[in-house]
Amino acid sequence: MIDVESLYKTHGTVVLRRARTLLGNEHDAQEALQEVFAQLLHSPAGVRSAPSMVSWLYQSTTHYCLNQLRNRRTSARLLEQRPAPLPASPRAEALSEVRALLTRMEPQVAAAVVYHHLDGMTLTEVAEVLGCSRRKVGYLLERAQQALQRMELSA
Repeated sequence: MIDVESLYKTHGTVVLRRARTLLGNEHDAQEALQEVFAQLLHSPAGVRSAPSMVSWLYQSTTHYCLNQLRNRRTSARLLEQRPAPLPASPRAEALSEVRALLTRMEPQVAAAVVYHHLDGMTLTEVAEVLGCSRRKVGYLLERAQQALQRMELSA
């Protein structure tokens, strides 16, 4: 049996920090925190396949946040609205651009980019979190680079 309350106390800040970075605001980050731990309550069996509990939390948070970013993009397109501008700081602008690019990538490619480039994980660490080989991580990052080049050409 998983002690979710204890995990929330010890690892909740990691999940929240991860969600803030990816989603860009406190409200959505808090929602992500709740959703990740609710998922753990409802489906604890999913943790068994992860290398560690921290790895599972990290991966689940990233997956949830990337889905939310894709949902935002889809909603904006359907409503034909432009996203509200972020505060005019270089870091905020860069993160906004990164979020927009991530929504256009395949989920596993986007996850590899986040883990390696934003989190500074090594290829070996990314492979462990994604549950694949180091070589595949390199391939995913190459696909991300190719996707970025295609996006630049179409811009």
